Amino acid sequence: MDNPKIKCPNCGTAIDVDELLNHQAEEKYRKAFENKLQQSNQLLAQQKTELAQQQQAFEEKKAKENELFQKRLDQKIEEEKQKIAQEQAKKIKEEFESNIKILQEEIVQRKQENNTLKEKELAFLKREEQLKEKEQELELQLQRKLKEERETLEQKIIKQEQEKNDLRFREYEKKLEQTQKALEDAQRKATQGSMQLQGEVQELALEALLKEAFPFDVIEEVGKGVRGADCVQIVRNNFGQVCGKIIYESKRTVAFANDWIEKLKTDMRAQNADIAIIVTQSMPKDMEQFGEKNGIWICTFHEVRALSHVLRQSILKVYAVAKAQENKGDKIHLLYDYLTGNEFTEQWKAIREGFLAMRHSIDSERAQMEKLWKAREKQLDKILLNSSHISGSIEGIAGTENIDIKLLDE
Repeated sequence: MDNPKIKCPNCGTAIDVDELLNHQAEEKYRKAFENKLQQSNQLLAQQKTELAQQQQAFEEKKAKENELFQKRLDQKIEEEKQKIAQEQAKKIKEEFESNIKILQEEIVQRKQENNTLKEKELAFLKREEQLKEKEQELELQLQRKLKEERETLEQKIIKQEQEKNDLRFREYEKKLEQTQKALEDAQRKATQGSMQLQGEVQELALEALLKEAFPFDVIEEVGKGVRGADCVQIVRNNFGQVCGKIIYESKRTVAFANDWIEKLKTDMRAQNADIAIIVTQSMPKDMEQFGEKNGIWICTFHEVRALSHVLRQSILKVYAVAKAQENKGDKIHLLYDYLTGNEFTEQWKAIREGFLAMRHSIDSERAQMEKLWKAREKQLDKILLNSSHISGSIEGIAGTENIDIKLLDE
């Protein structure tokens, strides 16, 4: 099916609707993804800058503190040298050891600050890697969304085309029906003749129709001047057995006469028929389509084929039920012998063994699948737990408003 196209009202250029809609959808999701990626890159660059500034400030502070510490140490040593000459050696030693301890504690504190800075840098590198993974995930989600939108658009266009085709088909049927009616009217006017000739033509057409539709039945024509129906159908089943009889009365007049029903009922009893049908051009006033009236079926020539099929099937079913009731006692005895015999017992054993084997297979497959589902459930819980830890770490560093990497809504 060709892609639908529209023309531009300004320049008259043909535009492919699928291509236009796909391009618009792709642009929409691509812009959204690029905006979100740009925001993530900006945030990442800002955090890199802040980390570099913090590291530079720490290095400068460390250099200044080391210089100040050296100066204080030199000064303290000089002071201690001066005090050695004035105070006792023991007091000088205790004070010196105290100062050394303080300086060692400051060194340990500086090492801890340096380790904290390294941990922040490591966390920043991990976060950068996670942002790259999230960027790939967003790209994958965008492609999936575009694919879903494209498929939805294709289904919508296919549905619209189907609706258009249905409307065209219905319009064609309506035109064909009108043409058929006009043709029938023209044929009716062209073949205007005596009522007797028209009736004979319909009788012949009815016989030909029945012979074509039911080649295994006997279609008998009732001669002119012979009392009875115009046509008799002897219904036979696939075995050639006579199952019943249908008689037909053909009428092609302007108005329907109610006395036709009583006449055909009399013929029906005389010929021992099961069903009687009047095929008429004009239906009774209280009937718009085929139906039963006072035990006689009435239809038009166009409806007689379908109605005959239905009534013939009913005769065949009634005959089959009647035949089934014949020799019922003997059939029951044969059925009892079969049910209590070895053949039925062995066949039922085979069915039971197949059933038990299938049931055992189903139970085994159910146990295996439940085991597999349980293992996957544990894996899923492990993934959710680790993702919660990662999310908590990132939220502690960057805040909850900057990045959303939750797997679940809750």
